[in-house]
Amino acid sequence: MPSEDTRNLWAPWRMAYIADAAKEDHACFLCHAAEEPTADNLVVARTEHCIVVMNRFPYNNGHVLIAPRGHLPALGDLDRDTRLDMFELADRLQAVMSERMKADGFNIGLNLGKAAGAGLPGHLHLHLVPRWQGDTNFMPLLAGVSVIPQHIEDTRRLLSEGLGLG
Repeated sequence: MPSEDTRNLWAPWRMAYIADAAKEDHACFLCHAAEEPTADNLVVARTEHCIVVMNRFPYNNGHVLIAPRGHLPALGDLDRDTRLDMFELADRLQAVMSERMKADGFNIGLNLGKAAGAGLPGHLHLHLVPRWQGDTNFMPLLAGVSVIPQHIEDTRRLLSEGLGLG
């Protein structure tokens, strides 16, 4: 039982994540976004080979996923043009985030396989997360909660306009 000093931090938007995680049959949201590149699917940009999508459940503002448009699980499955496109998009997004979001640094990486933390192991994707001096504070450490200061749609629009890819 919680003590009388315990306070609740309501995060009702997390219920969608919890409910989705409990489902047995997961449709690939990246494939869906590639087929229907809309703001509702949080698509930032789409190129011939790749798609950029906002992370619907980010741990930091601006967290995007860059993925091949095809449902491919491993780096070795990507052709040269797709690999080049992914990393050129990462480079361009990093520049847009530096300029428009004033990011001080970045975490960029791949989680390959469930053991490495891949939540969607069947569709390879590159995480790009902008970081700021002092963005790690007591909330995630003590409360297990991230505070996202900007609405995800506002961030999506800002990045999409900055890339100019539509």
